[in-house]
Amino acid sequence: MNVWSCGGDPARPGVCGTGDAGELVGRSRESAELARLLTAHRLVTVTGRAGVGKSRLATAVGARWPLVHVHGQGDCSRALTEVPSTGVLLLDDVDPVHRATVGRVRRLLDAAPGLRVLVTARQALGLGEERVLRLSPLAATGPDVPPAVDLFLRRARAASDGFRAEGAELRAVERICRSLEGVPLALELAAEQLAFQRVGDLAAVLEVHQCWLHGEGPALRRHRSLRATVGASYALCEREARIVWGRASVLAGAFDESTAAFLCGGGGVEPHRVPSLLAGLAAINVLEPVRDPGGPRPPRYRMTRAARDFGAERLRAAGECETALERRATHARQLAATAQHLWASGRQDQAVALVQEEQEELTAVLNQAVHRPDQGVTALQTVLGLWFWWVVYGRGEQGLDYLLRLLPLCPEANPASRRGRWLAAWLSARRDPQAARILLGPAWPQAVLAGDTTTIGQIAHVQGLIALHEGDPRGAVEHFAESARTLPARPAYGPSPAVALATRAVTQTALAPGAARRTARRALSRREIRDDAWGTLLARYALAYVDHHQGRDTRAAGRARRTLATLDHAPALPHGHEALRALVTDIESGTRDRRPLPPLPRPRGASTSEVPTETASGTSRR
Repeated sequence: MNVWSCGGDPARPGVCGTGDAGELVGRSRESAELARLLTAHRLVTVTGRAGVGKSRLATAVGARWPLVHVHGQGDCSRALTEVPSTGVLLLDDVDPVHRATVGRVRRLLDAAPGLRVLVTARQALGLGEERVLRLSPLAATGPDVPPAVDLFLRRARAASDGFRAEGAELRAVERICRSLEGVPLALELAAEQLAFQRVGDLAAVLEVHQCWLHGEGPALRRHRSLRATVGASYALCEREARIVWGRASVLAGAFDESTAAFLCGGGGVEPHRVPSLLAGLAAINVLEPVRDPGGPRPPRYRMTRAARDFGAERLRAAGECETALERRATHARQLAATAQHLWASGRQDQAVALVQEEQEELTAVLNQAVHRPDQGVTALQTVLGLWFWWVVYGRGEQGLDYLLRLLPLCPEANPASRRGRWLAAWLSARRDPQAARILLGPAWPQAVLAGDTTTIGQIAHVQGLIALHEGDPRGAVEHFAESARTLPARPAYGPSPAVALATRAVTQTALAPGAARRTARRALSRREIRDDAWGTLLARYALAYVDHHQGRDTRAAGRARRTLATLDHAPALPHGHEALRALVTDIESGTRDRRPLPPLPRPRGASTSEVPTETASGTSRR
């Protein structure tokens, strides 16, 4: 079976509605492709998600031939005797009778050799001679006026007496089109609402929920509300698929089969059945594959926005919402723990790839958790597992914000509390050393009492950063030395001894260049550094920095360039690469500049008033 996939063309702005009648604008590419397929082949099926405009496109193109229009839920068997032997038979919306339609279409084609059959459905019939046109939503972004925006504006002008959008109102329209994912039916229903509310208010509501959209215009009942349109697909699903649909609706981003099995398994659904159920939901366009299901890597899916809102309604009705949210938070913590283990064991590229792939879902979980005290500890553990993402990859501001909001939700005696204070202090050290010092106040004695040598060593590292940014390089050198002595070779979290030594070497450079060189070489001589791209980069940077400081610019530039070249295949370390390039620029321009160590993030907005403070009677929070 050959499959043609077409979507909206941003270069040809216009609109296409859905429903019962209306102009076809912005679907010229799809219209031409459907006409070509229907001219050359006897069986063509138009598929796509609910509300995308399959019926309207098929009706408009099929009308170029003698056309008999039969609704798929009607009696298709009468078409065997009533349709002419030539022309086009349009079987519209055959999903409720999909299985029976397959045999009937085969008999129709055998009985009338001159007949063409045009089908609209959420999934293809699966017949060998069938050609399939997948109809995508309208583009909601792009140059000029995107088709989705054009459609909304046209319908809005008709619904609200000459509506015009400029400035903030136009931006609100664009938000609406993105929220509705360019689905024509949803756009038309939303445009009708402008007769009752302002466009800015409508945009805010639709970003939260959209299944409430409804209208009186469409003649077909399933087109009169977005809930009914999506519900028509839900009604066609078997019980297990409905359960998976509802449970998976809590996932905001893309997910793989193992995530869905963890979240959706149990309570009437065997985990091993989940992959096939996901494939079935993808076949009816409830899920969209974000990776080729037939490729070498496991498939990943994303639930369409309207389907996710509908599934969330069903999940709440089933009384399973809280359980699903708890599982989702637990899974996020497990993802972070896996990434942390990968980083600590030397597979830093895999750790970064995992976080990048799951970033949307992790962000959604953490944004929700800061408002749910019952998930505070789990969310804090998730943030801690992602320490390298905040520190090494320039997300310090975001990580600090999560920590400052989650720390008050975690009991002081919990190990996550002292580790969270350490990480928050690290992320605060550059902008507000005093706030960082206050954060570390209760963390150090707790770590000592618990015998947590890793946290003790990490605290020493942050104390060195605080001293460095308070203008005490000698004190910083001693703290970094203590950190390197205390930390295990491969700490489960936080910087390694090699990172502490490299940081010490840069700090020593202005005080004792010879000692700084020896310290940097000690960092590079550690066995575990072979699996630590970050530690390797910092140690090599430290050597190049010492050379530059001592006037050995040719050697320094060579070291810096070789480091950049050898790390091209390592996970991107933005601060380190940037610092090396800046060092090369300084050498080439003859500048001698004391640069702080590269990977220390600079969060904005952190201040002492935002963090826990020590009082004479103990710890309090402002």
